[in-house]
Amino acid sequence: MNLRLAFDVLRLVAKGLATWVPGAGYAIDLGAGGKTGSAAYCYGVWLKHLTLLWQHGMRSMPGTVLELGPGSSLGTGLAALLSGAERYLALDAVRYAEPRLDTLVLHELRRLFESRAPRPVAGWPDYDACLDERLFPGHILSDERLCLSLASDRLARLESALLGAYDASPAEPICFRTWEARRDTGEGEVDLVFSQAVLQHVTDVAAVYAQCKRWLKPGGFMSHHVDHSSLGITGAWDGHWQFGEGTWRLIRGGRPYFINREPCSTHLRLLRENDFELVGLFRRLRPDALARAALAPRWRGLSEEDAHTHATFLLARRLGPAPA
Repeated sequence: MNLRLAFDVLRLVAKGLATWVPGAGYAIDLGAGGKTGSAAYCYGVWLKHLTLLWQHGMRSMPGTVLELGPGSSLGTGLAALLSGAERYLALDAVRYAEPRLDTLVLHELRRLFESRAPRPVAGWPDYDACLDERLFPGHILSDERLCLSLASDRLARLESALLGAYDASPAEPICFRTWEARRDTGEGEVDLVFSQAVLQHVTDVAAVYAQCKRWLKPGGFMSHHVDHSSLGITGAWDGHWQFGEGTWRLIRGGRPYFINREPCSTHLRLLRENDFELVGLFRRLRPDALARAALAPRWRGLSEEDAHTHATFLLARRLGPAPA
């Protein structure tokens, strides 16, 4: 073990052990709640998912949308509702979102949609070629559609539903649940499942894909942005693949979620095993991968593609006839 790696091990294990100390905080390094307290961020994320889904075969606004890991607010799901979705379900490992912030984000999102604001940042994948001259998906969110979805009486109903979202039943327009309380979400009720930089944190990825199959209607869509990097906890972007299983358990500590370290191929395999058709795949490749000899034994057999894939954006459709 070289000196730099030894230092990383000591530093990361110390932080992992600290998560077992009461009051020390369990989300060290991972930015608990993410960026979704910003309406502009939520607006950009939703426009990206919606536009790329449309480009890859979705041709109607999903009625029921389920988001995995909404984070600091329910803003991205609120953007879906303001685009014309009828119902939004949110699942997270723990609750970060707050009704007060949700209400502020809702009103800022309304202003962004009313002004047909351009997507905030180009981001990745680049989808500007699918937008109009305003950098807005006008071919999807037409004036007629937005006139209906942004009507004042509808906004009042959404705001009222938002205030009770954390105690609501899944039949309500807006409903938040933790993962442990997800069982009251019914089978075949959902038209779209999406997530933004969430699936890299899931401990049991196979269980999540199996649940997505259960929730989605035949013909329903999924859209997931997955980060395969170390999320900055190591100097090298792929440094998390250097650690053996025992060391990694110490690094994780008592956090309710961490990095699962699964490569792109794991997600593609689970799509196939759960009867999903891959309709779109983007890989963000990095040339500066660590040498295979530097990786822990479990990861030395990664394919060249997996070893260089920093992030994945995948779009899939559940096999079966499209919803009527």
